[in-house]
Amino acid sequence: MKLLVILLSFVWTPFSFAQVDTQPQVRRALEFLKAIEAETIAEQIAICEIPAPPFKEQKRAEYLKRRFTELGLSNVRIDAEGNVIGERAGETAGQTLALSAHLDTVFPEGTDVTTTRTGTMIKAPGIGDDSRGLAVLLALARVLQEQRIATRGAIMFIGTVGEEGIGDLRGVRHVFAHELKDKVTHFISLDGTGLGITHRAVGSHRYKVRFKGPGGHSYGAFGMPNPVHALGRAVEKISRFEAPKQPKTTFNVGRVEGGTSVNSIAHTVWMEMDMRSESTEALAELDAKFTRAIHAALNEENAFWNHSVKLSVEIDPIGKRPTGEQADDAPIVRAALRADAALGIVSDLSAGSTDANIPISLGIPAITIDGGGTGRGAHSLDETFDTTNSYLGTQRALLVTLEIVGLSNKASNGN
Repeated sequence: MKLLVILLSFVWTPFSFAQVDTQPQVRRALEFLKAIEAETIAEQIAICEIPAPPFKEQKRAEYLKRRFTELGLSNVRIDAEGNVIGERAGETAGQTLALSAHLDTVFPEGTDVTTTRTGTMIKAPGIGDDSRGLAVLLALARVLQEQRIATRGAIMFIGTVGEEGIGDLRGVRHVFAHELKDKVTHFISLDGTGLGITHRAVGSHRYKVRFKGPGGHSYGAFGMPNPVHALGRAVEKISRFEAPKQPKTTFNVGRVEGGTSVNSIAHTVWMEMDMRSESTEALAELDAKFTRAIHAALNEENAFWNHSVKLSVEIDPIGKRPTGEQADDAPIVRAALRADAALGIVSDLSAGSTDANIPISLGIPAITIDGGGTGRGAHSLDETFDTTNSYLGTQRALLVTLEIVGLSNKASNGN
């Protein structure tokens, strides 16, 4: 009997969006979020103007930690990886939802992140991705606190590091290995702009490839194999890869660098390679093809010159994001779609590479939802954010949150 009571404590009827209009507290909360949208946007701007280059998110993390504390979250801390975590207790044991947005940007240290605004349009690197997600995260903590909304389940608010580029999801990997291990039942990442829903995880394999040799004078040492030429052979082979359109599978040589001077045979050159797919099998096949191409290019360059000097190659992994699938009718997806219906939003389900990849790969229900507004030029210096009706993103995030963690009995009675 005692075990049965414990198990039953983990179950309750989720918040029903058919009852939104009968819940005065929820209506007030939605109206509150719309009323404070100008303040949410001001916070978004403030966040954007705090630089957070890859692996250097500390200043932005300190800001988020202070705001979590001001908004009444408990046990606020920065963990060993640099993630910011705050907690909001539920009334009973049961669902624990992690609400997350990422701290880092793609922009290197020294990038001018000053915002400019003309009417509804704000321009700055990182203004949407993910300053918007962080601002929505804080607005959710605020509305729950100031509107005194009690929930059955607990909520963990998280600002993660390392979501972008070669960060390789290091922040969310860490929290699921430590802070969230065996604690979280659902996960929502708030990332970017618009009103989309990402429920499938696009995996990626990333490598840094170095071709190496002794180098020498372009005239005096002519006749020895050249690392640049070997890299060129590799890129040419990669450019002729055929990748399946379904499931969508992609490849890209993103960066190339090396050499000493125009009149020197390089001693080292390197390139970075990115491969992505929704399919684990397709990604593995592409990875194998890539490895074969690199070694074939090396062998061809060495054989062509038939010199006593031989080149070598190093293939170093710099990122591996897992794939993962969820059904279009999974409960967490239905929760987001019901929120859309309640607010008159029409959104598409899609696949993407986000912090949600990790929980999805672990079998934990997870989605990424956009933060509202309209963004353009993400990851560019000309990134913009149009604030028109941007409050809808925050309202939807609240409704999805309440369905997952549940309103307390007291709140559901309208008291």
